[in-house]
Amino acid sequence: MRIKHDKSREGRCGIPEVVYGREKPVEDLLEITERFIRDSKRVIITRIDKEKVKKITRSIDSRRFKIIHNGEGNVLIIKERDFSTEKVGKIGIMTAGTSDIPVAEEARAIAEELGCEVICEYDVGIAGIHRVFSAIEKMRKASVLIVIAGMEGALPSVVAGLVPVPVIAVPTSVGYGTGANGKAALFTMLNSCTPLAVMNIDNGYGAAALAYKILRAKK
Repeated sequence: MRIKHDKSREGRCGIPEVVYGREKPVEDLLEITERFIRDSKRVIITRIDKEKVKKITRSIDSRRFKIIHNGEGNVLIIKERDFSTEKVGKIGIMTAGTSDIPVAEEARAIAEELGCEVICEYDVGIAGIHRVFSAIEKMRKASVLIVIAGMEGALPSVVAGLVPVPVIAVPTSVGYGTGANGKAALFTMLNSCTPLAVMNIDNGYGAAALAYKILRAKK
């Protein structure tokens, strides 16, 4: 049997099993979708391209199942229409530039599906640092912030020095030359003098999952 659905993961870890879709053949994704829906009433797939989404959703009965496709974040969610999640609180998501938005949208799609209310502010990088302050003001009621940046990756450190809530930093592979596909941003965040939780490069999913766990722990 190729597919082994970890049905007990949410009970153990608080987060359901989420499927990474990029390298998986569509035949496996179809089997995964069928099994997850049958066993858990829901499937969440990340890093899935539009062609795979078309092939998977073609066989889904939209009268019975709700289909949510975030094209920018490459996230597909299929669930029974009576499936519901408990609301856990508010998080904020900020990006330094518009090129970071796909990672932010992955985080937003996952966080909302887990039960978070999300406030987004995009394109507020430090090159125009005045933009940061108005973005933070809009997020004063958020209990966790996810801050996403490529290039030099300085935005999370700036934000963490201005807010009292946990900040989760996500470096992105946006940049060129010595940006080294996100490593420069990653190293900046790891060396921040303001306390941060730092995700791997482009890991919007991981940031959303951690933000959700922080909110659950506060309840």
